[in-house]
Amino acid sequence: MRRFTTLWVGYLVSVLGSSLTSLALGVWVFQRTGSATQYGLIIVMSFLPGILATPVAGALVDRWSRRGILGVSNALSAVTIFALAALFLSGTLQPWHIFIVVGIQSLLRALTAPTMNSIVILLVPKEQVGRANGMVLLAQALGGTLGFAAGGVLLMGVGLGGVLLIDCASFVVNMLAVLLVSIPHRRRSEGGSTGGDGLGAEIRQGWRYLSARRGLLALVVLYGTVGVAVAPADVLITPVVLSYSSAEALGVVLAAAGVGAVVGSLVLAAWGGPRRRIHALAGLTLPIGGFMCLGVVRPSVVLIMIAAFGYSLFSTIVDGTARGILQVEVEPDLQGRVFALFNMVANTVQCVAFALAGPLADQVFEPLLRDGGPLTGSVGTFFGVGPGRGTALLILFCGLAVIVTALVAYRQPDLRALPDRPTGGAKKAAAKDEPDPPAMALARERADGETS
Repeated sequence: MRRFTTLWVGYLVSVLGSSLTSLALGVWVFQRTGSATQYGLIIVMSFLPGILATPVAGALVDRWSRRGILGVSNALSAVTIFALAALFLSGTLQPWHIFIVVGIQSLLRALTAPTMNSIVILLVPKEQVGRANGMVLLAQALGGTLGFAAGGVLLMGVGLGGVLLIDCASFVVNMLAVLLVSIPHRRRSEGGSTGGDGLGAEIRQGWRYLSARRGLLALVVLYGTVGVAVAPADVLITPVVLSYSSAEALGVVLAAAGVGAVVGSLVLAAWGGPRRRIHALAGLTLPIGGFMCLGVVRPSVVLIMIAAFGYSLFSTIVDGTARGILQVEVEPDLQGRVFALFNMVANTVQCVAFALAGPLADQVFEPLLRDGGPLTGSVGTFFGVGPGRGTALLILFCGLAVIVTALVAYRQPDLRALPDRPTGGAKKAAAKDEPDPPAMALARERADGETS
C-alpha cells in the first residue's frame, strides 16, 4: 500500500485545493454579476464537457501511460489556475475566463477520474481494494467539508488571488507525488485486444465488454437508477430546510452530510466493505432510501440532520463497493473505458435529475400541499401543509423509490452472482487454488521493474 498511499497524499492535497477554488470562483462570479444564471453556468461547465468527452477519455486512458496522464493533467491544471490568478491580480479577470477554465478542468477530470480508479488494482493487493477506495472517497469527502469551510475563510483572508495560488501549488504537490510513484504496466488482455484498431473501435469495445457481462451491466443499471432517485434530494434539501428554518440551520445540515461522507469513507477504508457484495449493493442501499424518508417526514432540523448524516455515510460505502467490483472484475487494460462509461452514466442521470427536480417540485408537488391544495385534507393531515411540504413529499417518493430499487436488486440473479469480496488471512490461503478474477490474473503477471 506504500506506493498507493504516496499517490493518495498528493491526490488529497489536490482535492482540497480544488475545493477552495470551486467555492471561491462561484462566490466571485455571483458577487460580480449578481446573476444566478451565470452562477449556474459554472456548475454546467463543470459537468457537461467532461460528460461529452468521457467515452474518448476512457479509451485514451487505456492507450496512454497512466502516470503520464496524471502528471500532464496536474501540470495543465496548475497552468490554467495560475492564468486565472494572473488575470485576477492584474484586474482583468472576467466571468467568461472562468467558464473556459472550468470547462478545461472538467475535460481533465474526465481523464483523471478513470485513471485514478484503474490505478488501484495495479498498486494494491486485491484484498485491499475496498480500503483503497475508502481512502479515495475520504479525500473527496474532506474536500467537500474541510475544503469548502477553509475556502470561505481563505477567501476573506487572502482573497481570490491567494486562493487560486494555493490551488496552483496543490496541483504541483500532486504532480510531485505522481513522479515519486512507479505505476506498473498493464498487460494487453484478450478482451482488450479484440476491439480492433482505431479510437472509435476501442470505444465500442468498452460498450461491448460491459454489455456482454450481465453482472457488471446490472451493477451499472442499479447505480444509475439509484442515482436518478437520490439526485433530487441533493438539489432540494436547501429549499426544504429554508422553508421552515434559517440559513444557519442549513449550514449545520450540510455539515452533517459532509461528516457522514467522511465517516463512511473511514469505515470503508478500515473495513473494506462486507464480504458478500450483494449485501453492500442492495442491503446498504436500503438505509439510503430510509434516511431520505426520515429527513422529510416532519419539518425538523434534528431529523433532517440525522438523515443527511446517515444518507451520506451509506452512499459512500455503496459507491466504494461498486467501484471495487469493477476494479477486480475488469481487465486492467479495459478499466479506463469501463470506468469512463460508468462515470458517464452516473453523471448523465444526475444532470438530468438535477434539471427536472426544480420544475417537478415547483409545478407539480408544491401545489399539492399548499393551503387548499388537492392533498391538504389527506396527506397534509400528517405530512404538513405549506411552503416546502410539497418538495418534501417529492423527496419522500424518491426515498421510497430507492427502497424499492434495492429490494428488486437484491433478488436479481445477475447481481447475486457477483463474487464475494477478496479477503486476506486464512480465507485468502484457503482460496489459493481458486482462479483469480481477470483483472487480478493480469495484475499478478506484472514485474516490479516494469513501470510506465
